[in-house]
Amino acid sequence: MKKLFVLSLLSGLFVSNAQALEVIDLPEPQIDKSFTLYDALKNRKSVRSYEQKTLDAQTLSNILWVAYGVNRDDGRRTIPTARNAKDLSVYIADKNGVWLYDADKNELKQITAENIMYAFGSQSFMKDVPAVLIYAGSDKEHNFSVMHAGSAYQNVELYAAATDLGCVVRAMFDKAAVAKALQLPTGQHVIVTQAIGYERKD
Repeated sequence: MKKLFVLSLLSGLFVSNAQALEVIDLPEPQIDKSFTLYDALKNRKSVRSYEQKTLDAQTLSNILWVAYGVNRDDGRRTIPTARNAKDLSVYIADKNGVWLYDADKNELKQITAENIMYAFGSQSFMKDVPAVLIYAGSDKEHNFSVMHAGSAYQNVELYAAATDLGCVVRAMFDKAAVAKALQLPTGQHVIVTQAIGYERKD
């Protein structure tokens, strides 16, 4: 039986505890269909100014589904994957730890309770960012996971552009510290990260 703890991480969903959270069930993704693809493309931009506001559970579920969720009965994803490889792993980090997204079960599995937000850089806007998406994949010769990460973060960029969210893709970060916290298996590496939160309008 899965242990579920009521915690306070992104939006009061998770809490700090001496015992690490094991599994979090996410609500079903709910996407507002009133925005068109044109609207999203027109509004897409990199954002470096954020509200000091956590992400609620529904928003978190929506973001992860957009990035790499299951959108068909056969288990295929919201992004194209070469040879249906599914060789991308999507993690989300905040000050309370790091979680791995399980798209098939729509769950988050905690990897560590360590706060690794320091590893994503010291730029001033990062102090207000509530969460960072981490895309990791294979080191194999045919490195399709790099392409898959690009598709995933572009999906998130377009979703943010259609909502009140903002995000920015970031290639400069402490890759060794992040990889260590993620406990990546042999043959995997961190590809890129993406800060995400509510855009500050002022």
